[in-house]
Amino acid sequence: MRKYPSTIKFVLDDEIQELDFSKSGIKPTTTVLNYLRSLPNHKGVKEGCAEGDCGACTVVLASPDNRGNLEYKSVDSCLVFLPMIHGKQLITVENLAQKNGGQKSLHPVQQAMINTDGSQCGYCTPGIVMSLFALYKKHTAPDKETITDGLTGNLCRCTGYRPIIDAAHSMFINGTQDQFSENEEKIIELLGEINASKQTIEIEECDQHYIKPFKLDDAIRLRQLHPDARIISGSTDTALLQTKKRIKLGKILDLSAVNELDFIVEDRSKLAIGSGTSMEELRIYTKERMFYLYDILKVFGSLQIRNVATIGGNIGTASPIGDMLPTFLALESEVRLMSKSGTRDIPLSEFIVDYRKTDIKDDEIIVMISFSKPKKTEIIKSYKISKRKDLDISSVSACFRIKLERDNIINKVIIVFGGVAATSKRAVSTEQFLLGKSWNRENVMEASKILYKEFSPLSDARSSAEARRIMASNLLIKFWDETKPQTPTKHEN
Repeated sequence: MRKYPSTIKFVLDDEIQELDFSKSGIKPTTTVLNYLRSLPNHKGVKEGCAEGDCGACTVVLASPDNRGNLEYKSVDSCLVFLPMIHGKQLITVENLAQKNGGQKSLHPVQQAMINTDGSQCGYCTPGIVMSLFALYKKHTAPDKETITDGLTGNLCRCTGYRPIIDAAHSMFINGTQDQFSENEEKIIELLGEINASKQTIEIEECDQHYIKPFKLDDAIRLRQLHPDARIISGSTDTALLQTKKRIKLGKILDLSAVNELDFIVEDRSKLAIGSGTSMEELRIYTKERMFYLYDILKVFGSLQIRNVATIGGNIGTASPIGDMLPTFLALESEVRLMSKSGTRDIPLSEFIVDYRKTDIKDDEIIVMISFSKPKKTEIIKSYKISKRKDLDISSVSACFRIKLERDNIINKVIIVFGGVAATSKRAVSTEQFLLGKSWNRENVMEASKILYKEFSPLSDARSSAEARRIMASNLLIKFWDETKPQTPTKHEN
């Protein structure tokens, strides 16, 4: 007998929608995209790639932030399972225009796209409009960098981006008040009604078992009861198993609604990041504080991906091309795991044991990752090389960390690469060569030769093994060139 309700609730078309999976015949891993396409009046959303690359399926999810105001986030609906939108407002392109009597007035975002000729074939346009809408609701006068970042996840092969960017600038001319602003109080009330209950949702339909807790204690207890469940939070990686590989996901433990896992805590010496913290939350937090994290986060996926992808998911997948892992390894991070028997802290370097394998036990969940903040005397830089700048999988990624003593002698060095082995790896031989030597071009060039031979990468669609060796050795030279000691000119004393 089912112990928990199998019903989810969310707001669509300004009304609470209730979906009972035990009666609907819909499987729990149905994506929001496919659900919307099944409705008669929400077919503007399109499927282009089914993997979060094209943005044709972009919708916006709204939920209350810490101040009680609605926060609007663009997401790829092809990667979001229906139970993940419980307690949120779902907004599609059909919701933007207003009907006044027999007339329909376009939203400022839509009108701006028309005014700048921002659409041609139209297939990608609804997704682009929704990305622009999310920008409209979050900013008042965004710069070009913010606009282009917001459009990174939307592919357009007809129009080109100039008129779309022009539309983004012009849509703010009359301010940012719209019907959503006027209706916000009502939506917050509806969402509050849904979210008042913190009872676990459990769906057993279509030979699938989907469990969604809302409290950490429940998550830990359910993890012990269901050690064979696949853990998700953002599902940006797991969803691909279904959409691209046609793998049936039998049992899922969804931690996306456990707010206790979503935190960033910083003191004078340490930073702790909850496993449920999204990549976008961390990117915003680190922008003015920690460039070594921000530099890699700003080229992590697209805004739609970063809005749902979590730190815990990025660590837990243990991918050799996971963008954050080289940086977290260079920071000598620790992973905290929790089970009913207590907590366990383990160095990240020991947590990842092999290709996509970790040391997590069947009854544990990842709670957070933490590291001691580097000293001001340390130099840290992260790099990513990929075929395109934005929204691409890395061919090679790296993080370099050095500490120099008097006369520029290297007192500490950590060099970590992704994409060159089955896991993200330290270049131990190169580190040993550099330690205790002067940070100068001669030593760096010699170290780059050692680094070239240190790994035995594979060739694949993204790069050849030889190219990866060259990239790795050249990144060390690049790091030196960007951090080399400044020698006084002859005019200086």
